[in-house]
Amino acid sequence: MTTATRPATTSQPVTPPSAHMRALLTWIAVFAALTAVQLLVGPYVKGLPMLLRTLVITGIVVPAVVYALVPNLLKVRAAVLHRRH
Repeated sequence: MTTATRPATTSQPVTPPSAHMRALLTWIAVFAALTAVQLLVGPYVKGLPMLLRTLVITGIVVPAVVYALVPNLLKVRAAVLHRRH
């Protein structure tokens, strides 16, 4: 029984981003998410005390940044670097 061999890939894996790049991508994601949430949710929570307002807004922003925005920004970064090589 023979097994088919795959051709060797010539592309190198993209190296993980530096701490500075991760900080920049996280800042971009947080800025965009905070701006969008403030525009969308801000009018509904404006009458709440500041700490409760902050709790609601960060409760939306943090999961969005951690689970959606930063991972997608890292994928975009990898795609851009892959296209350059």
